[in-house]
Amino acid sequence: MAYIILGIESSCDDTSAAVVADRVLLSNVIASQQVHRDFGGVVPELASRAHEKNIVPVVSEALRRAGVKGEDLSAVAFTRGPGLLGSLLVGTSFAKAFALSLDKPLVMVNHLQGHILANFIQQEGKAPDDPYFPFLCLLVSGGNSQIVKVNSPLDFEIIGQTIDDAVGEAFDKCSKMMGLGYPGGPIIDRLAREGNPEAFSFAKPHIPGLDYSFSGVKTSLLYFVRDEMKKDPLFIEKNKEDICASFQKTLIDILMDKLIKASRQTGIREIAIGGGVSANSGLRERILREGERRHWKTHLPEFKFTTDNAAMIAIAGYYHFLAGERTPLTVAPVSRMADF
Repeated sequence: MAYIILGIESSCDDTSAAVVADRVLLSNVIASQQVHRDFGGVVPELASRAHEKNIVPVVSEALRRAGVKGEDLSAVAFTRGPGLLGSLLVGTSFAKAFALSLDKPLVMVNHLQGHILANFIQQEGKAPDDPYFPFLCLLVSGGNSQIVKVNSPLDFEIIGQTIDDAVGEAFDKCSKMMGLGYPGGPIIDRLAREGNPEAFSFAKPHIPGLDYSFSGVKTSLLYFVRDEMKKDPLFIEKNKEDICASFQKTLIDILMDKLIKASRQTGIREIAIGGGVSANSGLRERILREGERRHWKTHLPEFKFTTDNAAMIAIAGYYHFLAGERTPLTVAPVSRMADF
């Protein structure tokens, strides 16, 4: 008999619900919020209000598409954190009430674990390509940038991380700086495909060990654009493709230099990526190219599992449920989580 897990994700501005039977995905429904584009970033109050509006229909649709009823569930998994507290409160409160009404176990999930374990989602009709343990995961998103040694589905070790900004934040701030729009990552990625990545050079910080930094790259871009705009006010418009390509290459170089170093130090050649920035085409191409060169076995989650989604929460919840973990109704969401 399969264990059927309902996953609920509400950490930022996407309301999502998904159902897995053991590790096989039965449904994954996402309601995105477009209102934040007008403000150049996520507005927490607007996000939480939208979650309140979307949570019931999204969960209902996920169950309908999966062909299961509430009483068929083995457990309800939800994102406890990290994320926006108001958004997390909506998902957590609904998960508690739903599980209580059905007399089903509640299982909390760390959002970052979900991004990593998205590599283990199975889909009907597709052969699984699970990473072997231990493997290294380059976890890159708008709020986090880490190299994680994954020893088992529930054993994670952070061996490198940013000391300041996340790489996704660097993409967003670059886009805002150039007046390109929000979210910045997809916009820069699209423009970078049309540009020359060798056109301009930006500073790369030298951080010891496996940690990295992105604040200096942003500052380098800021000063560069400022100086060039003094010479030609239309500099950005005339060169935006080359600027984006060069900036994106710099960020990817920083990430890959540390990942290559981590692989050498640990001897691990099983490499995966996760998080919203793992959808970046330049990063995906680079990690595949380095994998061929260095004899890595690389694992790239499908694009639909890179951004925030409940499928990753359901699969993580499945592993926590198998381990016998249960979450009391007294648990509260948290905007930050110290570790995995």
